[in-house]
Amino acid sequence: MLLLRDEGELARGRGLQLVHTELVRDVFAGRADLRALYARKLVSALSAALASPMYERVIPAEVRAALGAGAAVDPAAVLDDVFGRLPFLGKRELSDHGRKAFTRELSEFLHYYESSGTTGHPAAAPKAVDDLVVNTINIGEMWGRLIQPADVALILINAPFAPAAYQFEKIMEYLGVMSFRPWVDNITGDYTRVLRLVGELGATVFIGPPSRLLEMVQFAHRAGLPAPKFERLLLMAEQTGPMLLAHLERLTGARAYVGSYGSSEAGTVAVTCEHRSLHLQVQSYLLELVDERGARPVTGARDRGELVVTTLDIPARPLIRYRTGDLVEVDDAPCACGLALPVLRTLGRTQDLLVLEGNGVRQNDVEDALWTEELPGGAVFNYMLVVRGKQVVVLVTTDGSGEARWSDALARRIAPLFPGHEVSVRPVDTLPPLAALGQYLGWKLSRVLDLDDERNWDRLPEPIRSVVRRSLDQVG
Repeated sequence: MLLLRDEGELARGRGLQLVHTELVRDVFAGRADLRALYARKLVSALSAALASPMYERVIPAEVRAALGAGAAVDPAAVLDDVFGRLPFLGKRELSDHGRKAFTRELSEFLHYYESSGTTGHPAAAPKAVDDLVVNTINIGEMWGRLIQPADVALILINAPFAPAAYQFEKIMEYLGVMSFRPWVDNITGDYTRVLRLVGELGATVFIGPPSRLLEMVQFAHRAGLPAPKFERLLLMAEQTGPMLLAHLERLTGARAYVGSYGSSEAGTVAVTCEHRSLHLQVQSYLLELVDERGARPVTGARDRGELVVTTLDIPARPLIRYRTGDLVEVDDAPCACGLALPVLRTLGRTQDLLVLEGNGVRQNDVEDALWTEELPGGAVFNYMLVVRGKQVVVLVTTDGSGEARWSDALARRIAPLFPGHEVSVRPVDTLPPLAALGQYLGWKLSRVLDLDDERNWDRLPEPIRSVVRRSLDQVG
């Protein structure tokens, strides 16, 4: 799986692969004792965390002393009595700690990455060999149910500091699938070469964020080129609701999946099966939900709240009770795939709610209105909302003529989402480059230009801030 010169590292990596693969298959089949697994792995995670300055005052003194001395610790007691007393770790706090979150020297990591910084300052997210091995197996054993060695995969992720593109390339290697991962400039957005390679190589699988796929389809339309066609779409890094999935299926002729859910810093928490259910990877994470009622463990029963993650298989940079900021729902209905894994639905980030005079609008609300039914006269490729005072202007790209009657009909469909506001639809040839940055910014900052709140833009790092400013100038 990894070509390593050092024979000791190679043997350890191979041993971990065999052990973890067996564990994954036992958990998937429902043969594993999850409580015993959590108790044992939590002790290991806390033991590793002792080497991280970030956790110096977090782990109770008596537990630190026992773990540090190598004394016997009752795993069940740690799980039942200690874990719930540990404080939550926030995104900003993790970012502020920087390398203090590491339990190993920097030279012991294999790759250095950072989170995108969408919800704050970027957090260091380097990858060690054991981290890569575990994450590759977790995803690969799931994706192997819907991808075959005869496939050809396009990995289209413009995120040089994030691990996703490399990680998915390793998963394709694990499955014996040829892949290619080109780069597209965010400003020029020229997909000519990518479209040529899709055709010449016969790509059957797209792996990447929805915004990038939409940009590629729009480019093909503007350039008079055939729209790219795939068999399967494995989408990630952005909130992707049912209407957006259906829209992408219409555009590409493929079957669309929310391929995985996770983050650069926490790894991949949930992965799709062949029936399009996101399954929590419970062999590698101790998961909780938190809301105004407090925190409680994810048991597989129906529930919803903000997801809290404790990593059990990232000893070089463990995260204990890490608040993701993502709203999720756990579904207790059994999946047709038969896997003994809870099903997760993502509901978007806590900060992605667009509030206008007490009225909250989410991404899925807007996309349900745009794509639940195609209007005669053209389909909407992509969109952006521009808010100023009492006006909401919906910029759209379309394959139709964009005549006034069509625009007015679409505006009437969207208007109920924004009571007390004047809603209009403006067809445009191209959207501001901001619309292609969903994987970096999230829905609200990439699809909503709130001209009444300059703070949205002042929080953005360069070079994204310059792109946003140019977008504002284009809208006027």
